[in-house]
Amino acid sequence: MKTITIAILMLFSVGVFAQTDTALKAHFEAYYKQMKKQGDKQGVINAMTHLDVLEPSVARKDTLAYIYLSEGQYMQALNTIGVDKNATDSDMNVEVKALALKNLNQVAMALEHFEVLYKRNPNPYLAYEIADMKIQTNDLAGARLNIDYAMANVTDDMKRAFYEKQQPYETSLKAALTYLKGLLTFTENKTANMDAALKLMNDALAIDPNFNLAKISREALEAQKAQRAQQAAAEKKG
Repeated sequence: MKTITIAILMLFSVGVFAQTDTALKAHFEAYYKQMKKQGDKQGVINAMTHLDVLEPSVARKDTLAYIYLSEGQYMQALNTIGVDKNATDSDMNVEVKALALKNLNQVAMALEHFEVLYKRNPNPYLAYEIADMKIQTNDLAGARLNIDYAMANVTDDMKRAFYEKQQPYETSLKAALTYLKGLLTFTENKTANMDAALKLMNDALAIDPNFNLAKISREALEAQKAQRAQQAAAEKKG
């Protein structure tokens, strides 16, 4: 009799917990909708976290990580989905890892995930990002391949945002690629390629005269060229 009583109590407890989980799920689904309606991102994050605890879902984790990313909470995004490469990762998952790691200055790790995105959907935007990171990691031959692909496929309507100024701005992706080609050319040989790099910076500015990063780079190259000329003249006199 005692055994039967315990069994009944256990079944009753399981039923209560099941009802409680169902009620909580319904509550947080309603809470999520309300927070989304109000534009409360932290409320959306809280609701989705509770829902994932109650009913774990890969898709929900990916979405939660993407929201963290959009709010600039890069470590939280990576803590949600991890940093490892997995063949089954969704495009959203890979994009979150790539962008979060890039924003955390983990360039080599970010590059691995950008390469995955590029294999799935090659396009000039991704080619630019990958080439930029390859220059930073000294894979200059790889960077040139990506730039060549992007230059062959870019269109005049494509834009890229830049953030080195206090006020972010957009420029032509073609101008951005020309600038990046100039940077790569200079990095390949800082002595022999000075004039070629300067020409590419001027070409970028011919496409977009307001391209601030190209202006800064051109000024830096011109200053270096002038300094070298002064040193050469001084050595000749000496």
